[in-house]
Amino acid sequence: MARNDPTDTGGLFIGRRPGTGPLHYRGDPQRGGAGRRRVDGVLAALVLVVETLLCLSVWGPQPLAWLWIASQVSFHADNDFLGIVVAFFGILASLLVTLALANRLDRVWRLLRRAAGHDQREGLVARIFAVSAVIALVAFGFWFLVLEGPAPSLAPR
Repeated sequence: MARNDPTDTGGLFIGRRPGTGPLHYRGDPQRGGAGRRRVDGVLAALVLVVETLLCLSVWGPQPLAWLWIASQVSFHADNDFLGIVVAFFGILASLLVTLALANRLDRVWRLLRRAAGHDQREGLVARIFAVSAVIALVAFGFWFLVLEGPAPSLAPR
């Protein structure tokens, strides 16, 4: 009988991908004391807060900083197109760097959660990024529709 269960074969139906086998420990890992696990839990919470702030910075401070840099480039070079290019590629580059940092922080968070005694196998970076995107969308929608208005010339004075 073929063993083709995706959980058994690492998602493939022919053999197993290298490195996807179940973990087998020689013995149970040494658990830290209650105080050490508490410290690891607090550190995990701090790393999660930093990761969340990093993901939230993608939707506000980073684009604003790149728009300011692009305005300076546009002014000094007397070329608006160059300013637009700088803003576009700067925002894109900072987004990629931010996601790489958030991914590394997420690995640290998982290790700290495991050290704190939790069976943490998956990270939260995708959820945090999705929730921060929704928060940014709602905040922008509120600002655009309620505070500023889409068409101030049509609004009664």
